[in-house]
Amino acid sequence: MNRANDTDKHVGSRIRERRIMLGLSQQQMADLIGVTYQQAHKYERGINRISAGRLFEIAQVLGVPVGFFYEGLDNRRASDLNARQRMCLELARNFTSITNERHQEALSQLARALAAED
Repeated sequence: MNRANDTDKHVGSRIRERRIMLGLSQQQMADLIGVTYQQAHKYERGINRISAGRLFEIAQVLGVPVGFFYEGLDNRRASDLNARQRMCLELARNFTSITNERHQEALSQLARALAAED
């Protein structure tokens, strides 16, 4: 049986994080890199390993260097996203779904104001 190792899971997690930050769905990501939705899902979960060529292609689509996917590998395991990190990813995904630029700016201003309160 072929089990994904921690590195595969970490790389998949970083792909997912970046995809969400850009507001892309798994289907959109799959279309951009020329794979099925199921394959993109397996990449993100670390179930299937990603070839060097495919990882390079994913990095180009997501606008990051290949090394981005390995950042933090020594510091934590991919499955150890804490609640705050999950909330931040969800916030980024929801923010990119807002189509009204005035609403995006208002939300940004609110976040800045709340962050300034101590």
